Amino acid sequence: MLLETTTFRLAEGVDEAVFLAADEALQAELSPQRGFVRRTTARGEAGDWLVLAMWWSTEVADAAPPAVPLDLVEPASVRRARFETLA
Repeated sequence: MLLETTTFRLAEGVDEAVFLAADEALQAELSPQRGFVRRTTARGEAGDWLVLAMWWSTEVADAAPPAVPLDLVEPASVRRARFETLA
């Protein structure tokens, strides 16, 4: 299984409610995709955000749309990392 983390900050002027609505719509788009396991969004105390997405394989994750509504985030703040589960 592949775990993908994406950390970011919202773009200047983006309302949190607007982001959360877009995030929910993206969740609905990803949910029926073959090989998608689950996705969770979290907000940090300092205005940073994290999305954790779980996929059955790297190939499935590569073929899917981004796990974050990129048009609403600060591009320079986006950091993505992938981890393979061991057990």
